[in-house]
Amino acid sequence: MKYIEQVFKYKHEFWRYLLGSIVIIFVSQIMQIPFVLAVLYKEGVSVLESGDGYKLLSVLEPNLNLFLLMLPFAVCLPLLFLWVKKFHEQSIISLTTARKKIDWKRVNFSFLLWAGITAVLVIIDIQLAPENYEYNFKLVPFVILFLIGIIMIPIQTSLEEYIFRGYLMQGFGALFLNKWAPLLLTSFIFGGLHAFNPEVAKLGYEIMVYYIGTGLFLGILTLMDDGMELSLGFHAANNLITALLVTADWTAFRTHSIYKDVSNPELGWDIYIPVLVVFPTLLFIFSKVYKWSDWKEKLTGKITAPMVIEKISETNPL
Repeated sequence: MKYIEQVFKYKHEFWRYLLGSIVIIFVSQIMQIPFVLAVLYKEGVSVLESGDGYKLLSVLEPNLNLFLLMLPFAVCLPLLFLWVKKFHEQSIISLTTARKKIDWKRVNFSFLLWAGITAVLVIIDIQLAPENYEYNFKLVPFVILFLIGIIMIPIQTSLEEYIFRGYLMQGFGALFLNKWAPLLLTSFIFGGLHAFNPEVAKLGYEIMVYYIGTGLFLGILTLMDDGMELSLGFHAANNLITALLVTADWTAFRTHSIYKDVSNPELGWDIYIPVLVVFPTLLFIFSKVYKWSDWKEKLTGKITAPMVIEKISETNPL
């Protein structure tokens, strides 16, 4: 049974996915209230009325800011699991993978691979252009950042993966009965939601190529590997290592990282390097490690709904 096809053994009517998405969005908005109240307490209503996103994200102490920004994800991830289990009568395992159990070795391999590559690339860039970086390390704030980061950031990235590469990927697959539509739709929606990031306001909408391309890469990982494990590991490493190593005043994550990027960023041809070079290279590595084949069928093939729907029998629903 393949990753998307297994959803037919559960309650998969598309209105359930629409309602579930609305519930998650609503609760996530409610859980932003603590952040708003903290900003109001410190700065007053003027900062909200200004509509200045940069100023809004710089009001609070960075560690407190990060914790409050991550709080909605910490509430919505278990809520999504509960929704899937109760409203779709589907196990978390089948939401995650087509394997009998979640393959944590895949998660760890993907995490360590991308964490290592990211760290090396950052170090190289610092050596090549030291004038663009300011040493920002302070022991106590960094330790607090590390503790918040290793707990909250993987929760944040996991929620995004479970929504886009899991919940909506399976929901769109059951609706359109093919694989290319859910792959493209989840990639464009994932990228589109990042349009509200401060990086877009700073760099312009051309950076959406990177966000949509990242969504496409993560979707390909999921479909080719019949599970989300690789995308879970990659996404967690991407956000966590970046938050720990480098921050900037114009990014969504303003942290007590080791270095601060003080350059004046401008978009150029290099925005296409991740999408056209890095991601294809990673796909090649994963394909060799996990012996992927039949790319066309796995990425664009049709999905056949079974005539008889039977509930999956699993000894461990979680």
